[in-house]
Amino acid sequence: MISKKKAIIYGIVLVIVTALFTSTLQIAIGDRVVVSKEMYESYKKYNKMVGLEGEIKKDFYKKTENDKLVDGAIKGMFSGLEDPYSQYYTEEEFNRLKEQTSGSFVGIGVFISPSSDDGYITVISPIEGSPADKSGIQPGDKIIKVDGKNVSAKKSDEAIGMIKGKEGTIVELTLKRDKKEFDIKVKREQIISKSIESKILEDGIGYIQIISFSENTYKEFKSSLEQLKGKGIKGLILDVRDNGGGLLTICQEIADELIGEGTIVYTKDNKGNTEYLKSDKDKLGLPMAILTNENSASASEILTGAIVDNKAGISIGTTTFGKGLVQSVRELKDGTGYKLTTAQYFTPSGAYINGKGIKPTIEEKDPEKQLDVAINWIKEQIK
Repeated sequence: MISKKKAIIYGIVLVIVTALFTSTLQIAIGDRVVVSKEMYESYKKYNKMVGLEGEIKKDFYKKTENDKLVDGAIKGMFSGLEDPYSQYYTEEEFNRLKEQTSGSFVGIGVFISPSSDDGYITVISPIEGSPADKSGIQPGDKIIKVDGKNVSAKKSDEAIGMIKGKEGTIVELTLKRDKKEFDIKVKREQIISKSIESKILEDGIGYIQIISFSENTYKEFKSSLEQLKGKGIKGLILDVRDNGGGLLTICQEIADELIGEGTIVYTKDNKGNTEYLKSDKDKLGLPMAILTNENSASASEILTGAIVDNKAGISIGTTTFGKGLVQSVRELKDGTGYKLTTAQYFTPSGAYINGKGIKPTIEEKDPEKQLDVAINWIKEQIK
């Protein structure tokens, strides 16, 4: 006969085994953990990775570092998305990412973006007066190597980390321009990027160039707009040429100052959930034109779509870059973080611009003539 004590033990084992195949129960027994079948199946797919980790630690010719192996594995998972905008960051990399939207950092002063057609990192524009600008780097240049190491659009954030460095040091870039490759050395400096330039043009027409959508941009924009309105402008030209984008919240605040009551943009996630970003009744109420080109991307395109689709103004120039995807940036407890494409965005009229861009209301391919076309259009509206 089975003793009462043994019967109790067998009963407990039976419950555990039953739970293993029927629920999400986890039970610790000594130094082992019994998990549910569902949980086991969920983690079974990582068997190969765990096995390879063991082989690496056993046979690699140098001592391995666990943290680096784990970070590499996580980076690989994000790489598997085949999305140039999604990326996992180590703590150091994530701190550099936060610098990009703060408006102050040490680097060469250049806005870049993953290119959707050739896999190269594309220069959107150098910051005026920056080391990149002074060295002759131009919009449209492709960054092939950094200090002799190949870089690609899929790992653009890694390339950014390589380009940045200690103030006063030199970085060598291999660029591709018009099918020709060449090397250029650039000295890293403290970059304080001003995101707004404004002035009054002929016939009382206001002009605001939005260089980027960073943390301080809305404050700078609001101040510039109020100064221009105080001087009695009769129309406004916005310039987002070579503006690679930035923070959606900043773009939303700027659009809210201009277009009146309406939809700024709406997004749709992988579950079909739709979210609308709206503006209030306040509007500029003056003739408005926005200048765009092939390097106007992301937030620049959202602002353009909001102005045009709400009939608050027109766009002039060439078709925009075509980035219709929204990224969420999240910091983890250990200081690491990630950027993940979480939704598609649509202009107020319902256009999905990813890979297509926004065609201008008035096309003018010559960059030297685009501003004049905008001035003449606004003059016609204020007659």
